[in-house]
Amino acid sequence: MPRYAFRIEYDGRPFCGWQAQTGQPSVQDAIEAALARLEPDLPRIAAAGRTDTGVHATGQVAHCDMLRDWDPFRLMEAVNYHLRPNPVAVLACARVPDAFHARFSAHERRYLFRLLARRAPPTFEAGRVWHIRHRLELEPMQAAARHLIGKHDFTTFRASQCQAASPVKTLDAIEITAHEVPHGQEFRFSLRARSFLHNQVRSIVGTLERVGAGAWSPEDLRAALEARDRAACGPVSPPDGLYLTGVGYTQDPFMDCA
Repeated sequence: MPRYAFRIEYDGRPFCGWQAQTGQPSVQDAIEAALARLEPDLPRIAAAGRTDTGVHATGQVAHCDMLRDWDPFRLMEAVNYHLRPNPVAVLACARVPDAFHARFSAHERRYLFRLLARRAPPTFEAGRVWHIRHRLELEPMQAAARHLIGKHDFTTFRASQCQAASPVKTLDAIEITAHEVPHGQEFRFSLRARSFLHNQVRSIVGTLERVGAGAWSPEDLRAALEARDRAACGPVSPPDGLYLTGVGYTQDPFMDCA
């Protein structure tokens, strides 16, 4: 069976997350239903990351095995046709070796979190940013974030239901930038690692927001990390502003895609 990789974007608001769940709409279900219109009874598709309810993606990667030998461009067009009206789109499609696995072949995941700080609520970006009504200071958040880079026990920033075998992860990079928007600022948190714990990004951003608001110091965040205690974590941010923006592979399967 020929194997294909898809690069996918989606608005996470209508879905219970990526993974199929009985009685609830998921991104996986939407894509598998579209594929079933082309070839019934296909195996389940696999993704690089299982995003949670309300989390978005601009660079999710999944793979599937087809019965026919499809031209990748035609397959992408056909899947997108049958995905309508779901807010899901295949951005690129490529034929990949049988050994390729969207999850297990990946060596990094990249996430972006968008936070809007202004009094007025968002209109066009409602549900796509975390909205707060107070000011934040950029430099204290940047200073606090530096304590998180590298290999650490991230128990403090790990959801209690996380199923990962170990809380030890290596955070390769975290960058925080501020951007002027009408009557406020948008803060963007970019994080990169081989893999993340359940709710790790949202826990980190929620705690960094407390630093930016002046309720925590950068040293308070360092102490919370070293506590290795979930109770030491700050508030967990909502899913609205979180995006899976990319997945890294030794050889980019979409290198030749237009």
